[in-house]
Amino acid sequence: MKFDGIIFDFDGVLLESEWEGNRHLAGLLTELGFAHSVEDTLTHYVGLSGPAFIGAIEERIGEPLPPEFHSRRAAEDARALAEGMAEVAGAVAFVRSLPPDWPKAVASSSSGHWVRAHLAHLGLTNAFGDKVFSGKEHVARGKPAPDLYWHAAEALGIDIARTAILEDSPVGVRGAVASGATVIGLAAASHCLPGHADRLRALGVHQIAHSFEEVRAMLS
Repeated sequence: MKFDGIIFDFDGVLLESEWEGNRHLAGLLTELGFAHSVEDTLTHYVGLSGPAFIGAIEERIGEPLPPEFHSRRAAEDARALAEGMAEVAGAVAFVRSLPPDWPKAVASSSSGHWVRAHLAHLGLTNAFGDKVFSGKEHVARGKPAPDLYWHAAEALGIDIARTAILEDSPVGVRGAVASGATVIGLAAASHCLPGHADRLRALGVHQIAHSFEEVRAMLS
């Protein structure tokens, strides 16, 4: 199938942020008395943000998170924004290799500020222009609802049924599959532990890629 455009998730697809972020999250929760391993946080919280993220943690621990959690998370986010983070292997070269006029967008659960700042660190600002969409800012229902993908496809002027979506998280995959797009589950980042691809397959992704070279082959 020839696709009319492509939509990228961000964290764990273009930005190598999930492992570091979840390592910090697991350590912080454990320090505060809520024992979590990195595998726990990757399993239960990846792909969530804002109230849904906080709600999932509080439901799991059975009580409200203390103020220290929020202040220390904010400090870690500020550090990451200032210093930047690495790309998922091959992501930058892949995006730069796409035809400049081929419709492309980022659709992320993270804030637009987070995405744009890290796109700048990666040197990809011009690749996406203003086609950066946040589930916190552009739609009433974020992932796992399909609304953000529909919004991105509409903004690009393309039919969602002729769109490829790259997603790495179960939360994102559920929304991407529900949108009606062709979904490639990307298991290329360091947080994709054994069994990750199988989880994405079980949720209905159309193909699994373990690298951007595999993505390129699927799109050609």
